[in-house]
Amino acid sequence: MEAACDMLYLLCFQLDRFASIRIPKSKKERPPLPHMKQSHSTDWSSTPMDPEDFAPKPLSEREIIALFEKMMEDMNLNEDKKMPLREKDFNTKKEMVMQYISTASKCGSLKNSRKISPQEFIQDLKSGSTDERLVTCLESLRVSLTSNPVSWVENFGREGLGLLLDVLERLVETKKVVKRSQHKVIQCLRAFMNNKYGLERILGEDRSLLLLTKAIDPKQSNMMTDIVKLLSAMCIVGEENILEKILEAVTAAAEERNVDRFSPIVEGLQDNSVQLQVACMQLINALVTSPDDLDFRLHIRNEFMRSGLKEILPQLQCIKNEALDIQLKVFNEHKEEDMIEFSHRLEDIRSELEYPFEVNDVYNMVWNTVKDTSAEGYFLSILQHLLLIRNDYFIRPQYFKLIEECVSQIVLHRSGTDPDFTYRKRLDINFSHLLDICVDKARLEECEERASELSRKFEKDFVAHQETQALLRKKEERINELETELQAFKSQYGSVPPGLLPSTRGDASVVPLEGAGPHQFPPPPPPPLPSNGAILPPPPPPPPPPLLSGLGTPLGFGGAPPPPPLPGLPGIQWSPPSRALPFGMKPKKEFKPEVTMKRLNWSKIRPQEMTESCFWVKAQEDKYENADMLCKLEVTFCCQKRAKREEEDFEEKKSIKKRIKELKVLDPKIAQNLSIFLGSFRVPYEEIKMMILEVDETQLSESMIQNLIKHLPEQEQLNALSKFKNEYNNLSEPEQFGVVMSNVKRLRPRLSAILFKLQFEEQVNNIKPDIMAVSAACEEIKKSKSFSKLLELVLLMGNYMNAGSRNAQTFGYNLSSLCKLKDTKSADQKTTLLHFLVEVCEESYQDVLNFVEDFQHLDKASKVSAENLEKSLKHMERQLQQLEKDLQTFPVPEDKHDKFVAKMSISFRKLSRMHENMEKLYQNVMGYYAIDLKKVSVEEFLTDLNNFRIMFMQAVKENMRRREAEEKQRRAKIAKEKAEKEKLERQQKKKRLLEMKTEGEETGVMDSLLEALQSGAAFRDRRKRTPRSKDIPQNLSPATQRPVLKACNHENQKGQPEKPCSHHSISLNSTRSPVTKEVTYDVETSSKVLSKALGRKEACHGEGSKEKKIDRIGSPSKGEAIPEVEALLARLRAL
Repeated sequence: MEAACDMLYLLCFQLDRFASIRIPKSKKERPPLPHMKQSHSTDWSSTPMDPEDFAPKPLSEREIIALFEKMMEDMNLNEDKKMPLREKDFNTKKEMVMQYISTASKCGSLKNSRKISPQEFIQDLKSGSTDERLVTCLESLRVSLTSNPVSWVENFGREGLGLLLDVLERLVETKKVVKRSQHKVIQCLRAFMNNKYGLERILGEDRSLLLLTKAIDPKQSNMMTDIVKLLSAMCIVGEENILEKILEAVTAAAEERNVDRFSPIVEGLQDNSVQLQVACMQLINALVTSPDDLDFRLHIRNEFMRSGLKEILPQLQCIKNEALDIQLKVFNEHKEEDMIEFSHRLEDIRSELEYPFEVNDVYNMVWNTVKDTSAEGYFLSILQHLLLIRNDYFIRPQYFKLIEECVSQIVLHRSGTDPDFTYRKRLDINFSHLLDICVDKARLEECEERASELSRKFEKDFVAHQETQALLRKKEERINELETELQAFKSQYGSVPPGLLPSTRGDASVVPLEGAGPHQFPPPPPPPLPSNGAILPPPPPPPPPPLLSGLGTPLGFGGAPPPPPLPGLPGIQWSPPSRALPFGMKPKKEFKPEVTMKRLNWSKIRPQEMTESCFWVKAQEDKYENADMLCKLEVTFCCQKRAKREEEDFEEKKSIKKRIKELKVLDPKIAQNLSIFLGSFRVPYEEIKMMILEVDETQLSESMIQNLIKHLPEQEQLNALSKFKNEYNNLSEPEQFGVVMSNVKRLRPRLSAILFKLQFEEQVNNIKPDIMAVSAACEEIKKSKSFSKLLELVLLMGNYMNAGSRNAQTFGYNLSSLCKLKDTKSADQKTTLLHFLVEVCEESYQDVLNFVEDFQHLDKASKVSAENLEKSLKHMERQLQQLEKDLQTFPVPEDKHDKFVAKMSISFRKLSRMHENMEKLYQNVMGYYAIDLKKVSVEEFLTDLNNFRIMFMQAVKENMRRREAEEKQRRAKIAKEKAEKEKLERQQKKKRLLEMKTEGEETGVMDSLLEALQSGAAFRDRRKRTPRSKDIPQNLSPATQRPVLKACNHENQKGQPEKPCSHHSISLNSTRSPVTKEVTYDVETSSKVLSKALGRKEACHGEGSKEKKIDRIGSPSKGEAIPEVEALLARLRAL
């Protein structure tokens, strides 16, 4: 035992000698460390000695065992990790001890490192050491973080973590790449994270992830290997937003370098270092498998493919490396599972959806999708807009990149925008709502266009049908009347001379209304305007001619009228004698400009209308009088023209000559208004006369006739003007027009009748749609089979519900009772009889729901007012009667161009037929439904029916929303139960893990995570999929044939018949068997185990050591304990 103690002392002494790697500073900088005072050698550059050089004598087996235990203690291994090492044979233990001593002699003694306090390292980091000093300090710090307990790490982490990140930030930002220093910082961070406290601190630092991603450099394969492994480990920890943070950091770092965000990771796969390739694939798998949303997983995977992974994957498959095969297998398995899950959505195009696409295949598939649809035009427009992108080598890719980002945000609207758009202008629009609006709007526009087209076609056909029916009925009646009269004449007179028959039927062309016979009244005076049905007495003697209007009054003075003023100037005003101005006002100054000025059109206020406090009483505008201003005003607003051509002079003289013509008959005001009216048309007076005589509707307009009636002189004045035919050229223009129009008999009644004819079409068009809407609605109600079934269903339900009451066994009911279905509540007060009726129709009688579509005109018909319709019809009837009287009393035309009687007769017959037809349609509609007009009007009946139609459609929507709400509640309940179950499982795993861990400190966390990543266990159960059948093998070995994984969507599959899978049957009730990991240590791999325990990356130094062998992962036997790696992962996720 003494020899073992001596050997242990010698070992510690040698470790003190060779492991102190800190370079002492000057005394001014800091005091020497305690262990440096005891050193007897300062030859820091001496070559480390072999273990055999300082071994005084061979060690016994007992001494080797003691050193072996001391080694495991220095390595901070817990009992679970010590047990497999203790089971090794003696030669293995001895080799491990020698390797440990040799490694310690190279990098420093753990024993002496423990003697350095965290504050000393913090002071060194604060001092800003040089490169060599910094490397030495960081190496010593790494060893201390690895070997010291967690309490020492906590003491250092309070301030030291920030200093480490500061150093890394300084090294990353500097232009000169300091490879060795950066790598040492990464190794220190890796050692710091190898426990629960360090991992939580690193994840809590906002800049830690960004600095790590900025330090990624494919040119430094060893350092990049460590970085991507750390990122992979942090990605699978399972924090809620860790994936988003990592993606944001990767995106920010890539934007600073102006590259695609995943390009550095993909570039690392092209390195010759297999360890870096494995690490990059670990990070890719961690990023791709972490999202829960399928769309997001596909998006990230496709982005890696676009960044170059597609071309590299075949090359990686050719590399013979077990660790790399595991990562590739994980990638392909998850890719296959996502494609199967995605194929459940789009089962018909699954074969085309597997990435990557060929451009031609994508185009053909999209073209076949949109061809001959309404989307074809939009697709063509998109392609045309793409052609408008500026043809620039650098700009064009940016355009397509921006378009791709916008399209991805629109297409992935269900999962929101992607994290890589955080630092760009985001298209922050609720596309889900926008798409719904666009779809509804497109459907609405299509339906409105179709409805408008069908409405126009129906109205046209309906009008033609009604007119044809009316004309046919009238012709049949006329034929019967003529045949009867012909037989009566033949029987009474025998053969009738040809010349007598027309005289007996002189009024046959006019169909008289009741009480309007030609001999009922003596020759009546001319009728008034159409709007006034009263007949005024004739004017006093002398009696007017038979064709006078009777509406005017005789002239108020005898003899010739006063001379009219010049045309275009105001008439002479005979002002009363001047009166004294009130309130001391003085007359205004009279101005006499040298030229004629333009007139300012204002309404003046007479002094008698003013009050004493009025502004105008005290106004003194003469103080602003200025000769220059008035001269300028005169020049600016004069009426004279400086330069005149000969033609203008002639026209001016002619107009002046006309102005001086005095009025003979007409009043100046009437003449002026008539002159303005005639000037607006500029049509010869004879042509206007022919238009009226021939009733030329192509040139006569409603406004023209209205203005002519308004400004037309009275009949007495027209008669007086007719005497001046011989003096036509000496008359003014208004009186010349009066002379021409005086030859037209009964001019004013004629104009009123023409105006009625021009307005009649508009009146008919105002009434016709209401008539057609009511008629069409009645036909739809009568012919709708769906509505008949609905009425029967309601009758059945009503008789059943009213059993035993006075309303039982009912044969029919009033249709207004349909609106009362909503008032009948269910027992739980949650629904109504109307909603129940809708539900029954949806389940068993789908065709009944179509009655809403059958009632196309019901909504418009319900807005028709029967009272207003009746008033309009009565008004038209009075106008037609007045027209008939005018036609009967109209004199025989003397002018061959006078076609008034002929055209008005045809118009009257047509209007009479349409009027009779409208009355019959109106009566038929009311009689068809046996509606008592004294109790219920057509308007009330159709309104009630339309209200029921609206209520029925609303009930359909409410039932749909209720079912959606119930489905959401059901899914929420299932999700809640599932979450509670998973929470319980995590608690049980955590409880079992706590039972396994007897120590209170969480050490070796990062080692376990990296080991889980390398073995592939970390990627299992990352997403909650439908469990596979127990017969599906779980082996991740590359030698084992990979099964086709069928990821079934539990939510989509529930309630549907199971579909057989092509390779393995899937049981929704099966659970995934737990998997275990067994690490086998042998003599060849002992050095790698030691290096890993010290936190070193054996592949970083390019040594020719043999690769570590990883046993296959298989299903454990029943009752086997949960493996530590998976238990630790579960515990980390729970935290």
